[in-house]
Amino acid sequence: MFQRFAALLLLAACLAAPAQAQQQPQTDLQRTQLSVGLYKIDAQIAQTPLQREIGLMFRKAMPQAEGMIFVFDQPATQCFWMRNTLLPLTAAFVADDGRIVNLVDMQPMTENSHCSEEPVRFVLEMNQGWFAKKNIKKGAKLGGELFAAAKR
Repeated sequence: MFQRFAALLLLAACLAAPAQAQQQPQTDLQRTQLSVGLYKIDAQIAQTPLQREIGLMFRKAMPQAEGMIFVFDQPATQCFWMRNTLLPLTAAFVADDGRIVNLVDMQPMTENSHCSEEPVRFVLEMNQGWFAKKNIKKGAKLGGELFAAAKR
């Protein structure tokens, strides 16, 4: 009887561990340097399906010059929501050449869908207001290795 109870307890602990791990922010992703005009951005790269799914969930703070760039295999209409995301963010939907297709402010902890106006492979999330404070608008061009590689 004790062995059965111990086995069930061990199984329950194993099943609970991934759920707890998924509620931690991902802060150890590969990074890249991006630029837009005179401004530099230190961006984490979310490129696997799991990294893109977690995104900036559970983050309580993010430095102003930091963001996360989501990289997809093919251009498509990309749609984002803010489930389990604590920070208000602005999403920049970005074409392969680095051109910002559109910018969308997103409210924390919502499931409203925010989509690109045309097919894109990149989405850059920054603290809400970062683009507006720097007067960066639709049509501005981001620079960085990711966009040079996308042209090849």
